[in-house]
Amino acid sequence: MKHNFKELHVWTRTRKLVREVYQMTAKYPKEERFGITTQMRRAALSISLNLIEGTGRTSDKQLQHFLDIALGSAKELQGLFIHSYDLNFLSLRAMENYEKETIEIQKMLFGFRRSLMHNNVEV
Repeated sequence: MKHNFKELHVWTRTRKLVREVYQMTAKYPKEERFGITTQMRRAALSISLNLIEGTGRTSDKQLQHFLDIALGSAKELQGLFIHSYDLNFLSLRAMENYEKETIEIQKMLFGFRRSLMHNNVEV
């Protein structure tokens, strides 16, 4: 394996985000336990777990596939932060901060994916 997920800065950021999502959603209304709470937790975990799974694959092409899934989950989580604000579960400031962090993680994942693509260019 070429990549150790524990050495990736993006994984450290996603790990922190997972903790924050779990702490934040613990304060959501009980009736949302199987709704937005579960969806947010799954999306946050999906970012991290797809990054981990991708680094365990044998080729950069396979890793790129899992980075694509992680990117999709990051976009989903971004939308869920907005919905949380719309439902009055988050303040505007909190939503903006979480959305900003999620966008930064998206940029990092995209940059990692792009670097893999450039490394695999055939000459």
